[in-house]
Amino acid sequence: KRLSRVDVVLDVIKDFIKGRTNDRIGLVMFAARAYTVCPLTRDYGWLLSNVDRVHVGMIEDGTAIGSGIAASLNRLKHSKAKSKVIILLTDGRNNAGSISPRTAAEAAAALHVKIYTIGAGAKGLVPYPVRDLFGNKAYQQVELDLDEDSLKEIAAITGGQFFRATDTQTLRKVYSQIDRLEKTPLEDKGYQEYRELFPVFLVIGLVLLLLEIVLSRTVLRTIP
Repeated sequence: KRLSRVDVVLDVIKDFIKGRTNDRIGLVMFAARAYTVCPLTRDYGWLLSNVDRVHVGMIEDGTAIGSGIAASLNRLKHSKAKSKVIILLTDGRNNAGSISPRTAAEAAAALHVKIYTIGAGAKGLVPYPVRDLFGNKAYQQVELDLDEDSLKEIAAITGGQFFRATDTQTLRKVYSQIDRLEKTPLEDKGYQEYRELFPVFLVIGLVLLLLEIVLSRTVLRTIP
């Protein structure tokens, strides 16, 4: 079965989610507008089930990068986490939405949110899934219009990094690298509860000592 780029990306995202612990993770999908697939949660099972609902055609065609960042910030702005991160993955140039990517990036920087940007896809013509006249899925070659300079600017403004992913293996390496970069030390205070047991053994010892004294003077008394 031939997989679309969205299917491949979602598989990589699911592996990334499975590798995180103690993180609140959400998912925002964007095309001509942004759509929150799943709000921030630590329930990874529920998050993964929401990821499975994503498919091409859910939102009208377009690339609203600024709107995608703004929707993500709206979910993160009240978070008290020490490290707040957006992973922005796109294969196109911003051509929709009322918010410019730069304005959204400056808002992220003001909220102390880092953005790691990933430009996905090979340059030039790439296969894109469409529906033919009979409603069947077909693929047509479209020109990939990726604005790397804009993605680099977004990352630089927020203190993040830009990555280029030209195939599935490279994309997995990018997510793995981000996973290593975003580690926050967690101080966990542990408590130990002690229950003193020596009085029990002390009483038993005293009883045995007393018994030995009594027996040595009565039943077990020795005659010189």
